[in-house]
Amino acid sequence: MSEGLRESLRAGAQLALAGLAAALLLAGTWALTHARIAESEQRARREALQIVLPATLHDNDPIAEAVQVQAPAWLGQPSSPVYRARRGGEPVALVFEATALDGYAGPIRLLVAVDQAGRVLGVRVTAHTETPGLGDDIEAGRSDWITRFSGRALGDPAPSRWRVARDGGDFPQFAGATLTPRAVVAAVRRALQFVATHGEAVRAAEAGATLSFDDAPADPPPAR
Repeated sequence: MSEGLRESLRAGAQLALAGLAAALLLAGTWALTHARIAESEQRARREALQIVLPATLHDNDPIAEAVQVQAPAWLGQPSSPVYRARRGGEPVALVFEATALDGYAGPIRLLVAVDQAGRVLGVRVTAHTETPGLGDDIEAGRSDWITRFSGRALGDPAPSRWRVARDGGDFPQFAGATLTPRAVVAAVRRALQFVATHGEAVRAAEAGATLSFDDAPADPPPAR
């Protein structure tokens, strides 16, 4: 074997080893980063749940008993985790991840908790791209607007009043920003309608199950 060929083979082997080392390093970095991201997301999810679902109301782990719900017409996204709270083995609340697709600047992601009686325990915005100083008043840290849903139900107010005030409803809009609160009100109303229509099936499903619902909510009657 010529010296030139041996040098070429040696160089090729060195390149292969370097590539393998780089691949192993990247894989290790990805594994560590992925684990940290997953842990961070899990912590953020639990913190958000504690805001809309007080720990005093349940004695189980709602995340461990979650199911996946495929009901885009109701919840605004292809698949939504639904966290199920129980106390003494009895269901007490459902917490939905839902999306209002018709925000002014894009989708608005929400966490909506509904108790066994169909009343809202709490709503929080988890992500949005609304205009700072206008649409971002949906954030709990910016105003108390989002807290107005607490204690409300489909019949409280009446179906025709589940709108912003500009549309004849009971929920105020923001000065110069009607589309944002309008989208959130509609998304919360759809989540309540979903609970009224399919809540029993969600509560009865095995933990980790995936449920699909192809129907759609009915629009409320026009405001008078």
